[in-house]
Amino acid sequence: MSDGPLVLDSVTHLPADAGGRVALCASHGGIYAAWYAARRGVSAMILHDAGIGRERAGVGGLDWLAARGLPAVAVCHRSARIGDGADMLARGRLSTVNAPAAALGIEVGMPAADALSRLAAAPPAAPTIADDMDEARRDIAAHHGIRVVALDSNGLVGPEDAGHVVVTGSHGGLLGGRPETAVKAPVLAAIYNDAGIGADDAGISRLPALEARGIAGACVSCFSARIGDAMSTWQDGFVSALNPTAAARGGRIGQSARDFVAALLEHA
Repeated sequence: MSDGPLVLDSVTHLPADAGGRVALCASHGGIYAAWYAARRGVSAMILHDAGIGRERAGVGGLDWLAARGLPAVAVCHRSARIGDGADMLARGRLSTVNAPAAALGIEVGMPAADALSRLAAAPPAAPTIADDMDEARRDIAAHHGIRVVALDSNGLVGPEDAGHVVVTGSHGGLLGGRPETAVKAPVLAAIYNDAGIGADDAGISRLPALEARGIAGACVSCFSARIGDAMSTWQDGFVSALNPTAAARGGRIGQSARDFVAALLEHA
């Protein structure tokens, strides 16, 4: 297999042979995504800044990686679509660079393609990643048999979530623009982070795909809730975008995530 750089729509797509390789992944640059990639042994990362947002959560993973000796950078959400690795490679420009990456001559404003080349040419970092992190899944509410589940990653949605409400920490962008990636189960409703909305409105592109399946969908502003943190979506989030099905069930722009879910459950 090739040991060259990887270009992927999500860190969850990292292959078994990712160890020691440089990866451009169109996931948000939060701590969860950084941890996920580091546990798979990548030597350097390019991620998406997801609007940066509340408490700089959209690039929080870069500092986490720097503390472990890994170079990492993030592309600006206005320059390329979140969830689309090929677009990040083609159009992305860096908004954030951590200290190990800066030491390699990588700078804010540099094209993602140039940064990927520099990272690939550098001696591979070989840190020991001993940290563990829960892939959090919590039941947070229920109403007449409908559960409300908080999931830090949309990748944790499973068949058991069909007919229930999922509150995620994930961005609201389709992976590679593919509608089937919106959500893996026929949930009643799903909430995401808008990742700054960004280029081509990619940060909320799951919403039309959910609408086509009759699923109520909404995104909270990245400036209201920390991306990658489902409990922040639930406790802090305010709705910035929603689809017609969500609006018909009582959703509206500006609602808190809790009020949005309460409206949906009343209509259910």
